[in-house]
Formats: sequence, C-alpha cells, structure tokens
Amino acid sequence: QVQLVESGGGLVQAGGSLRLSCAASGSDFSLFIMSWFRQAPGKQRELVANIFSGVRTNYADSAKGRFTISRDNAKNTVFLQMDSLKPEDTAVYYCNAVDSRNYGINYWGQGTQVTVSS
Repeated sequence: QVQLVESGGGLVQAGGSLRLSCAASGSDFSLFIMSWFRQAPGKQRELVANIFSGVRTNYADSAKGRFTISRDNAKNTVFLQMDSLKPEDTAVYYCNAVDSRNYGINYWGQGTQVTVSS
C-alpha cells in the first residue's frame, strides 16, 4: 500500500510560481510512474505531467514550457514546479502513482488547491 501526501498549494497572483510536493510512503518508489493531475470546478480531471523512474517526462500542452516535474527517489518525493501561472491553472492538483510492474495498481493523493488570481 502506498500513501501519497501533497503539499505546496496556495493562492498566487498570475505570473507567479508555486512548487508542489508529493511524499510517498512505502517501498519501491523508484518503480512507480509518478504523475500530477488537476481538476478544475465543473471539469474532468486531466493529466498535467508525469515522470518515469529515470528522466523521461511527459507534459500536457498547457504545461509545456511553464511546469517542470521532477522526482527524488531517495526521498520518495515528486515535485511539480509551476511558473508563469495563469488563472486557468486554478484547480485541485492530485498526485498519482502507478506501479510500473502492474499498471492496474495505482494510488491517489488527497489533492492540494492551487488558486491563481488575475
């Protein structure tokens, strides 16, 4: 069982930055594909970015050039650095972990609110 705890959300003005963190419990963290999703009010949850055990990353078009996902396997933590924030980035951001050995095993955090004011 893996527990994910997000932190780092908050209120920021447009153009500002936030750094989200997701701390994972359990072992074999390096074998998990880690992702950040977000869900705005009235919208479906969407993928923001993910990172595999090495350095391979993927970004949604809306995140490219502004957000950076990274991980520290020694600390069981994944980060999302968000720069040049826009009001449309306002959402609850969720951390997700998928076991690369069995894609049917995945875990979610409780989410952290990000609000970008104009």
